[in-house]
Amino acid sequence: MFPRTYWVERIETAWERRSLVWLSGVRRVGKTVLCQSLADVEYLDCELPSVRRVLEDPESFLGSVSGKRVVLDEVHRLRHPSELLKIAADHFPSVKLIATGSSTLQASRKFRDALTGRKSEVWLTPMMSVDLQDFGSGDLTRRLGRGGLPAFFLAEEASESDLQEWIDSYWAKDVQELFRLERRASFTRFVELVLARSGGLFEASKFAEASEVSRPTIANYLGVLEATRVAHVVRPFSTRRSTEIVASPRVYAFDTGFVRTFRGWTELRPEDLGSLWEHYLLNELQAHGLGAEIRHWRSTRHNEVDFVIAREGRIPVAIECKWSADGREDLDGIKAFRRAYPQGANLVVASNVDRPFTRRIGDLSIEYVGLGSLVKHLGAASTPRPSR
Repeated sequence: MFPRTYWVERIETAWERRSLVWLSGVRRVGKTVLCQSLADVEYLDCELPSVRRVLEDPESFLGSVSGKRVVLDEVHRLRHPSELLKIAADHFPSVKLIATGSSTLQASRKFRDALTGRKSEVWLTPMMSVDLQDFGSGDLTRRLGRGGLPAFFLAEEASESDLQEWIDSYWAKDVQELFRLERRASFTRFVELVLARSGGLFEASKFAEASEVSRPTIANYLGVLEATRVAHVVRPFSTRRSTEIVASPRVYAFDTGFVRTFRGWTELRPEDLGSLWEHYLLNELQAHGLGAEIRHWRSTRHNEVDFVIAREGRIPVAIECKWSADGREDLDGIKAFRRAYPQGANLVVASNVDRPFTRRIGDLSIEYVGLGSLVKHLGAASTPRPSR
C-alpha cells in the first residue's frame, strides 16, 4: 500500500470543516485503499449484505460509533443513503463520517437530499504529481501512457481487456444502479467516442449520429459522464464578443491511459505526449480544486488558448500546454487572447521546465513554468470544497 499524502491531508482538512465528508471519484481510482489508510477508522463496505443490515437502523448504528471515525464505502448501495448521512450530520456530529461514491452526490437518483450545507466534498482524481512521488516513480511518460488509476499504472503490462472490463463494470455498477439508463450499446459507444475524441470540440449532432440516439439523449449521456467524473466539460470563456466562439465546449475524458488505448496509440510519439500532457495538466488543476474555474478560449479566426482560469472578480489567466519548451512555441493564441483581454498572467506549462523563467514577446510577458510552479502561481485551493 502506497501512502497518498496529499489526499490524506485533504480528507483530514475536510473533517476539520464538517463531520461529514463526501469522497467521489471514478471506479478503481483508489477510494477504498485511501480510506483504509486513514488513521483510526472503522471501515464498512456497503456492498456487503451484513453491513447493510447493520445500517438499516441509522440512529442505533450512529449511537454505537459515537466519537469515532467511520468509512461507509460505496454508500449508494444502501436503500436510503441520504437519510443516514443527514441524520449523521444533524444529530451525531461527534461521528467523523466519510462516505464514498462514484458520482457527485446530488446527481444520483439514490440521493433525495443533496445534503447542502452539511458536507465537505473531496474529489479523488487519477494520480497527480504528488502521487507519482508517493508511488516512488518519476516516470511521467509511464503515467501518461498507463493512466492514473493505480492498479493500471502499477501493472507489469497494460491490458486492453482490463480497460474494457472497467467499462463493463462502470455500466453495471455506476450507470445502471445510479441512473438506470437503457440502450447499453448506444451508451457504451458514446463513452468510447468520448475517449477517442477527448479534448476536441463537442458537437452533439455528430455524437448522436454515431451512437444512433437523439441529441437530447446525448445531452443526458454527457450529464451522466460528467456526474460520474468520467468526462469533464470545459466550457468557453467569453464576454460575448462577436469575435469569440461561445457555443462549443471541449470534452475531456478522465484518464490518459483510456485516451491512449481508445485512440489506438501503442508507441507514443512526441505529438501524442503533447495531447496527453494537456489531459494531465487538467487533472492536476482539478486535483487542486480548480475544476469549476477552468475554461477554454477560441476566436472566430481559429486562435485558441488551451485553458483560461476564470475566477469571479479576478483577471483571467491564460495557460498553454506544451510537452517541451524550446523557445519556438506557437503562442498566437495567447497573443490574440491578450488583444481582447490585455491584463493577466500568461503561462506556458511544459514538462521540461524545472525552473520558471520569463520571455517577452513584444508587449507580452510569457512565464514558463512546470506543474509545481503552476499550482503555486495560481494559489490553488488546497482545502476541500464545502457544500452550500
